[in-house]
Amino acid sequence: MDFASRKGYAAIEIRGILGEMDLVKCPEFSSREKITTARKQAEDKKVRIMGLGSSANLHHQDAELWKKDLESAKRFIELSHHLNCPYVRVFPNRLPKDEDRNATIERISERLLSLGQFAKGSNVTVLMETHGDVVETPVLKQIMKSAAHSNTGLLWDVFNMWSVTKEPPSKVYPEIKEYIRHTHLKDGKMIDGKMQYVLFGRGECPVFEAIDLLNKGGYKGYYGFEWEKVWHPDIEEPEIAIPDYYAVMMKHFQ
Repeated sequence: MDFASRKGYAAIEIRGILGEMDLVKCPEFSSREKITTARKQAEDKKVRIMGLGSSANLHHQDAELWKKDLESAKRFIELSHHLNCPYVRVFPNRLPKDEDRNATIERISERLLSLGQFAKGSNVTVLMETHGDVVETPVLKQIMKSAAHSNTGLLWDVFNMWSVTKEPPSKVYPEIKEYIRHTHLKDGKMIDGKMQYVLFGRGECPVFEAIDLLNKGGYKGYYGFEWEKVWHPDIEEPEIAIPDYYAVMMKHFQ
């Protein structure tokens, strides 16, 4: 939060702390008193905790796997509520080839809706990220339409979609616009035959086209920068990439 405050950020999204991805297990959130302290720290810094990134997957056919992820998602929603944090992210996540595609899509929709119903009465919206196998516009639209609820929404990860489908944002955005509540933004380009992350605005992804569509379309949410150093240790250090994103975005909007 100190770093975010110094570098001009309005908010942070928490994926993990010191390698622990199940935030409910983190000492910082281990009691109501500590949660209140974390919330006050954010308020004092004027940096909002705007999202918690859960690892819950909605696609599981295995009942035990889904039970585990369902319980995790519910704990994240409860933690988010006490932090005065508006969003919890979940993954769709797979469309297994050995299973009926429509059945999987229907199951993902039903589970997203059930989490939205669980969050009803709280200040939390459950966001399904465009992630994994679920990045095609018609599928996303089908799921979000079926799971429509005051406490559900879509997290548009522009790169996740574009790197697979190569659909331009101008084609994607009008179809999913009404469901978008938050964004994940990053950039990449082909290096030695492999798509690799690069500093924002230096890659091949049409990120600025997406940003302009959101801005002109009345989007009121955050433009969230995602830098996956944990999973891609060879990319630039976050101490460089995160301030760089702020500078690039400010220049773009100016």
